[in-house]
Amino acid sequence: MVEYDSTRLDSVFHALGDPTRRGMLANLALGEKSVGELAQPFEMSFAGASKHVKVLEDAGLVARRKSGRMYICSLQAEPLAEANRWLRQWEHFWTTRLDRLQALIESDTKKKENPDG
Repeated sequence: MVEYDSTRLDSVFHALGDPTRRGMLANLALGEKSVGELAQPFEMSFAGASKHVKVLEDAGLVARRKSGRMYICSLQAEPLAEANRWLRQWEHFWTTRLDRLQALIESDTKKKENPDG
């Protein structure tokens, strides 16, 4: 099993646990946005959006820089790749379980179709 920085992984999954923050990340995937632009689709205040951005920033998912009077945010994808690697280690576990379930269902179906066989 691969070693991970559990504190960072915890903060990434915490950040991704909120639909508003996931929406902000999806918006940032299209390009840099100001905090105000990130707030718009959610009809929230600048302060509310800034709190969400702070959680994303603490998780390493967003970089924020000041440009004049605005804060510009950009997506930092590496923590998402790390979370994806962590999730993929479970892929074999679930694939094996689902393959067994499929074989059991197919076996049961064949028995029902041919009860004498």
